[in-house]
Amino acid sequence: MERNKFKRQNTKITKKSRKGVSSSSAPRPPWVELPRDVTANILHRLGAIEILESAQRVCTTWRNVCREPAMWRVIDMGNIGDPDDPYDLKIMCRHAVDRSQGQLIDIKIEHFGNDELIHYIAERSPLLKHLKIANCYDIVGEELREAVKKFPQLEELHLTYMRNIEAEDIESIGRSCPMLKSFSYNYRWFNFNYPLPEGSEAEEMEYAQSVAKTMPNLRHLALLGDQITNETLQAILDNCPHLESLDIRQCKNIVLGGDLEKRLSKQIKKLRRPYDSTADYGWIVSDAQYYI
Repeated sequence: MERNKFKRQNTKITKKSRKGVSSSSAPRPPWVELPRDVTANILHRLGAIEILESAQRVCTTWRNVCREPAMWRVIDMGNIGDPDDPYDLKIMCRHAVDRSQGQLIDIKIEHFGNDELIHYIAERSPLLKHLKIANCYDIVGEELREAVKKFPQLEELHLTYMRNIEAEDIESIGRSCPMLKSFSYNYRWFNFNYPLPEGSEAEEMEYAQSVAKTMPNLRHLALLGDQITNETLQAILDNCPHLESLDIRQCKNIVLGGDLEKRLSKQIKKLRRPYDSTADYGWIVSDAQYYI
C-alpha cells in the first residue's frame, strides 16, 4: 500500500511538472533548513533513548546528524526503571557508546547498568570526564573501581543508591582518579530514615573517611544522608583545601556551631546544611515523610 501511495504521489508531481511546475517546488519540512549545529542542539535535548528509537528515523537530515560522533559526546541514559520498558537499554547504551568513536566525555546510566556494561564503556571512552550512575544494583564495587582506572581524565563522579559499593571501593576510585573535582554519594536514595542494616552506620562513616584520604582536589562534594561526624567533616576540610561546595543534607550526626561553623563559613562558598530542604535534590524526596 505504501508503495502504491508513493507511486500516486509521484504521478501527481509528474503531471504538474508537465504543466510547467517544477517538482523541486514541493515544500520541504522547515526543520531541514536549520543549520546543522542548531539541529544537533535540538536533538541532543531528547536524550539517547529518544534519539535512537525515534528522532533518527524522522528524515535523512536528522539521521545523518544522529550518526555524527559529536552527537554522542554526552549520553543521557536516564529512565524511570519501568519493568515493562520494551527497550534493551544495555544494547542501546553500547550502540550509543560505539557511535561516539572514543569521543565520549559525559554519560549517565540509571536503573540498568551492570559490570559488563561499565567495562564496555571503559574500554572505549578514554576521554570520559563525567560519570553518573544510579540504581544499578548489578554493578559491584570491585568491577567499578577496575573500570575507572581507564578514565584518567575523570573529573566528576556521582553514585546514587549503589548498594554494592564499599568504602574501600571509594578509596580505590579516589586514588585512581587524581583529577576528580566533583563527587557525590547517596547510599539510601531518597528514604533517608529507612533503617540501615546492622553495622551500616560505621560503614557509611568510612565512605566519608575515604573521601578525606584520597580526593584532595575536590571542589564539590555531596554526601546526602551519610553518617558522617564532625570529626570526619573536619578531616575532609583539612585534606580537601580546594573544596568550595558542600552538601551534607540529612547528615544528622553533624552538629554545626563554634569553630566548625566558622571554618565552613570561611572555606565553603555554597553550603547545604543537614536540615536544609531536599526538595531540589533531583530524586523523589518528601521532607514530611522522611524528615525527622
